[in-house]
Amino acid sequence: MKTSPRISRRQWLATTTAWAAGSALPPLAHAAPHDKPLRVILPLSAGSGADGAIRAIAPSVGKVLGQALVIENLPGAGGITGTAQLVRAPRDGSTIAIVSNNHVVNPSLYKNIPFDSINDITPITIIGTTPFVLVASPRLPVRNLQELMAYARANPGALNYGSSGNGTILHLGAAMFVQQAGLQIPHIPYRGMGQLMNDLLSGQVQLGVVAVAPAAPHVKTGALRALGVTGTRRSDTLPEVPTIAEQGLPDYVLNGWIAAIGPAGLADAERQRIYQGFVKGVAAPEATQALVAQGYDLQLTPPAQAAAFIREEKQRMEAVVKAANVKMD
Repeated sequence: MKTSPRISRRQWLATTTAWAAGSALPPLAHAAPHDKPLRVILPLSAGSGADGAIRAIAPSVGKVLGQALVIENLPGAGGITGTAQLVRAPRDGSTIAIVSNNHVVNPSLYKNIPFDSINDITPITIIGTTPFVLVASPRLPVRNLQELMAYARANPGALNYGSSGNGTILHLGAAMFVQQAGLQIPHIPYRGMGQLMNDLLSGQVQLGVVAVAPAAPHVKTGALRALGVTGTRRSDTLPEVPTIAEQGLPDYVLNGWIAAIGPAGLADAERQRIYQGFVKGVAAPEATQALVAQGYDLQLTPPAQAAAFIREEKQRMEAVVKAANVKMD
């Protein structure tokens, strides 16, 4: 899979600090007049990782665009409900959406989606990517992936893994590990991240793949044990934790991501205007630092590169869903 060139945190912070020192965040000079707020559909619940990310950068992006960003949470059906509204929205640059991995996963999970996840959207930019981490209850007598796999084989039926819900990226992340490791571990779906984290911390569920940022404090206190990072490299937040790939499963890689998209047919001038708004808005130090603190590697890919990324991710996730035999109830 081709991925966007990675910008290190240090490079990004140095570049954006220098940029910000030389100018404030004025509205883009070439932008057409926009006297109304920009509607931003977020097809995820309030409090999700994507929700926190977009709310952190919305003020500075809005400052560049010269219009406020009004974020509207429209969760439901794994993001389908909100995205369906996006594809029916006016094509004048007044409405965009912030989507994540489920946008390209859903076509492999649901039979009747009321839109095409590729042809009914206009990709604007991949804002950022972030790895996940496989965590275990410290009650388990394992400290790395090899020990976990050996324990699972020696103790059939002793383990389970939880996720934030059937078909979510956290479900797929854990299912990928189980499938590639050749293990038999049952899945327990929860209704959201909060319930999953509570039961991981209490030991009611033994394993789970979760976002790095919310897991890190619990890993550092010993309330959870980190066994492997899902990305292609170690996380800056948990640098002592090896990747799953470097522990014997070389084909394992999974990153979360968030992207800005518009409806199909969005004029190129508006696409570029909004893209530049995100590039320059996220360049503000407070926006950069907020995303970095949430574990994101900043991308801000140009529209054409964003479109290629989304197409490739859709193809890759089709194979992941099939290999992991993930099915919706």
